[in-house]
Amino acid sequence: MSTKSISMLDPAILVPALGDALRKLDPRQLIRNPVIFVTEIVAVLVTVLFVQEVLGASGVPGFSGQIALWLWLTVLFACFSEAVAEGRGKAQAESLKRSKSDLVAKKLLFPNQRDNYACEIIPATSLKVGDIVLVEVNDLMPGDGEVIEGIASVNESAITGESAPVIREAGGDRSAVTGGTQVISDWLKVRITTKPGETFVDRMIALIEGAKRQKTPNEVALSILLSGLTLVFLIAVVTLYGLPPIPAPTCPSPCSRRSS
Repeated sequence: MSTKSISMLDPAILVPALGDALRKLDPRQLIRNPVIFVTEIVAVLVTVLFVQEVLGASGVPGFSGQIALWLWLTVLFACFSEAVAEGRGKAQAESLKRSKSDLVAKKLLFPNQRDNYACEIIPATSLKVGDIVLVEVNDLMPGDGEVIEGIASVNESAITGESAPVIREAGGDRSAVTGGTQVISDWLKVRITTKPGETFVDRMIALIEGAKRQKTPNEVALSILLSGLTLVFLIAVVTLYGLPPIPAPTCPSPCSRRSS
């Protein structure tokens, strides 16, 4: 199955990701990521402080405004990067669906006659278990099945990622073929063994659409470390708020200088 490589910089992914990133600012979603959740809360507080300084003309609003800007950029970038990754997964699933819907099959009209290769071209989705199909050079395998006649080189890079072709032939442990792979030499007569909607490609699409990636042990450890450091930082900052301000140094007056 020939699928186009999907780039992270594709406008079809970036534009919807902008809207998804804004929706991910919902604290109910961000609470799953404690570090970014705390960053958003602090960004809100600093933004409120900035507005108060601007309206009250007190303090230095430019400093608090700059801090608020950097905090919001951090939160938005985190949400945007997550939205881009999810959008790419959805785009890959849609690409697989389109490629699968374009598959056709050469169904043999007389499968029991050895030298009779008369066939009709039908959509691959209409194949049934037990149908016999002919797959020739440059044809895509219409479904999962078993080789019953012939020997050919098959390109399975779309499924396995391996660029080197493999040999598929009748009998033995090299007779299984996967829908979406491409025959690059000779021909094969294949018996379909899987119902439409239950093929390997269908399962792969379902995994891409509904799978929730689990974090690796290193990611879990890093998340715990960052959450702990964030908690320590918050405790330290809140403690500093209760300390009295340090008085500014005072210079001796000119009169006291002359008297001394």
